[in-house]
Amino acid sequence: MIIWEKLKARKQLVKAFRTAQIYRSYSTDNGERYILPKIHSVTINDHSIQYTFTLPIGVNPDLLKKNYFVFQQIFRKQVNIEGEIKNFTLSIQTAPKKDLIYDFCEIEKAVDKHKLGIICGQSRNGEYVSFDITEKPHILIAGETGSGKSTQLRSILTTLIKIKRPEELQLYLGDCKRQEFHIFRKVEHVQCVYSNARDIRSMLLKIRAEMDSRSNLTEVFEVGHIDDLPKEHKLPYIIVCIDEFVMLRKDEEIMDILTEIVAIGRTLGVFAILSMQRPNAKVLDTTVRANLTVSMGFKLRDPMEAKIANTPNAEKIEVSGRFIMNSDKVYEIQAPYLVMEEAKKLLSPFYVSKGPVKEVKPEEPKQLTESEVFNDVN
Repeated sequence: MIIWEKLKARKQLVKAFRTAQIYRSYSTDNGERYILPKIHSVTINDHSIQYTFTLPIGVNPDLLKKNYFVFQQIFRKQVNIEGEIKNFTLSIQTAPKKDLIYDFCEIEKAVDKHKLGIICGQSRNGEYVSFDITEKPHILIAGETGSGKSTQLRSILTTLIKIKRPEELQLYLGDCKRQEFHIFRKVEHVQCVYSNARDIRSMLLKIRAEMDSRSNLTEVFEVGHIDDLPKEHKLPYIIVCIDEFVMLRKDEEIMDILTEIVAIGRTLGVFAILSMQRPNAKVLDTTVRANLTVSMGFKLRDPMEAKIANTPNAEKIEVSGRFIMNSDKVYEIQAPYLVMEEAKKLLSPFYVSKGPVKEVKPEEPKQLTESEVFNDVN
């Protein structure tokens, strides 16, 4: 049965190549001849069909992108093409995957290879996808209510807390909807959890002052990144995560600081994770979008929102927890599903007693002399 299924699948791909005119032709005495891409393998599982193939020499690989619609029309399923120059993989989603339950043991293996690993989820092939936020700084997560966006934030933050010590990572959280981040309030890594614009502005002013201080340090020690500071002066990474930050759009000072973080934060070890339900071009201006190096688009309302979020076809997603990620390339990924109660269990070893929440009093940034910097860090 599998043999016949593979033959049928192979025939479909050949049809797609012919229809899209992805071949090299030459003339003979008996008429026009065609050299089609060579299909190396066809793998079929419960959820997908995966092909590997090689383009003939002389065939422009851009034809695959240009005629992507042909593959969609023929297979009538979610289609993904990966590769470059000559060797490619084509994946056809035949059935939705079940929920991917959050499994820290498996996720730890995926993120352990990074300085500061961000877990994404599983690819079509069942492989965990992760990346290093120190190399691909600043993340946008967008998606409608119920699409899986909030659960993704929960799994990312929980994973970071479990893999890094408080002296290695500090978290500053803005919860504009007052729904998501309360479980992190007592975690020792978390410096604050705020929900109103006034407190979030104060939090960001403090971070701006910290960035100025770190910039002074890199100048004094003549290094290009805080990771290169002498061991005795090592600083923790800082992640600023704001859920539904579009609600802060009218506060110019907040938006200016967020723009500054995504523009220069990488070398200072300060990173942003911003989320929103409805991507808005006025909020995500070209400066911000250019510096958000990773975009995760869960189910979005229409192609315009998907374009603003830089996650093509996110409006076509039909499964909760599924998203399009655009970083070095475009992926379709199933996010790990972490329920609130399970997250609390995972976080409980990191809970500490904290006093009542106080407003952050930002310090006025100032330029330090070399002796002042050394005195400060010592």
